[in-house]
Amino acid sequence: MVNIKLDSVDFSLKEEHDFSWLKSFGKVFAVFAQNDSGNISFGVDNGEDKYFIKVAGLKTIESIRTQQEAIAALKAAMPIYKDINHKNLIKLVKHYTLGEIYIAVFKWADGDCLFDHWNFEKYYKNPQIVPPAKCFKQLPISKRIESAGVLFSFLDTVSKNGYVAVDFYDGSIMYDFLRDTTTICDIDFFRKKPTFNDIGVDYWGTKRLKSPEEYVYGAVIDETTNVFALGALLFDSFFGNYTDAEVRQRYKMNAFTPCSFENWELSKACYDVALKSVAKERSERYASINEFYIAWNGALFAK
Repeated sequence: MVNIKLDSVDFSLKEEHDFSWLKSFGKVFAVFAQNDSGNISFGVDNGEDKYFIKVAGLKTIESIRTQQEAIAALKAAMPIYKDINHKNLIKLVKHYTLGEIYIAVFKWADGDCLFDHWNFEKYYKNPQIVPPAKCFKQLPISKRIESAGVLFSFLDTVSKNGYVAVDFYDGSIMYDFLRDTTTICDIDFFRKKPTFNDIGVDYWGTKRLKSPEEYVYGAVIDETTNVFALGALLFDSFFGNYTDAEVRQRYKMNAFTPCSFENWELSKACYDVALKSVAKERSERYASINEFYIAWNGALFAK
């Protein structure tokens, strides 16, 4: 392992790399090096513009992929960012090969990731620091409802552009607490329709939120799966409250469970709509994000 310092940030890799190419983008002010995807990302500022630069092909510490697998995955993700045109999706600027690495350059988006796992140890050691997920839960309900509306709009756009969201969870969402804006920051694993679970139990996604079909080899993965993903997020990250033991149980049982109504912050009507979205039987869920959204809005504004 080698320790590397670029401008104001420090991080580690398994071997040295010449980062002189990065200087052309400006000064590095942030690094995200703890991903298991095999990518490492940087926040860079040239005084006029800021960029988020994702790099595949380096020997990162936490990667579960080979360098070649990481490069292939990042390359494959580039058309997705071009095809899904949504105002709240991070904007791709360019992407290219440089020697043995692959680089994707995005416009920087201000905000905090709602599942910033790379900071969990920091929060454990410094309990006075409030994590973004907890800050988000402390927002007024009206602001969280507005943010949830962004997810409905985004996933509807995903479907209309012929894609299915895969590995879409709170780690894919950023919230800017100064401007009250929501940004979708990671859609690398999204797939074109039709698609299916070609991995089995370990299909992409967190056990906190995955649908039943995301554990079954050969199962169809479609918009109904995305209805479940969104409903699970509404429970887990937006309006439901869980004990640590209840969250651990989801990991243990390989199954998402909705919170009780007593631990839900909105009306019973909204609870029932969210409950339908996470039905174990696919046929009992909403058939589309748009159908889900209509029911959700009806419940929100019901007298």
